[in-house]
Amino acid sequence: MLKAGLTGNIGSGKTVVAGIFKTLGVPVFDADSEAKAILRHESVKEELKELFGLSIFGKGEIDRSKLAGIVFNDKIALERLNSIIHPAVRRCFDDWTAENSGNPYLVYEAAIIFESGFYRHLDFVIMISANDEIRLERVMRRDNASREMVMSRMKNQWPEERKCKMADFIITNENRELLIPQVIKAHDKLLKLSMKT
Repeated sequence: MLKAGLTGNIGSGKTVVAGIFKTLGVPVFDADSEAKAILRHESVKEELKELFGLSIFGKGEIDRSKLAGIVFNDKIALERLNSIIHPAVRRCFDDWTAENSGNPYLVYEAAIIFESGFYRHLDFVIMISANDEIRLERVMRRDNASREMVMSRMKNQWPEERKCKMADFIITNENRELLIPQVIKAHDKLLKLSMKT
């Protein structure tokens, strides 16, 4: 069984593409949602309280916007957060992979597959590409966020060109090329490749 990563910078349309893969019957692991769920684990809350203090809490739960306000402006704080969250997500993915082992391939969807080094644990990586301005407008609309706020989040991700060079498949999501045929093309190729393993 092959493991394919699905990534793209903020606003590229990963969720839409993941939905198309699900419609095609491919199991999709949403690493970003899993990371959010892990923030509710008591042991994780304790670790983060020690690292960042009580200011990141609201009503007994971690306030993700307060946590983001700290880590998106402090690379060391972000690395510390990732050192707690990433291993926990990896354990969940390993369990989920075992449960879905009967499929030709599965998809691991995450924003920072390359930045985290997780691409090394995958057979292929699919990159969703869209230019900065399109992504910026999408995220401002989606999150009702200011241009400055979105740009500060975009700066924490590698440039798209760097990721495209490392990816095995590139799907363009800029409204110039239909999305579904591109996903089906990647799907068909992955099915063929899975038969060789």
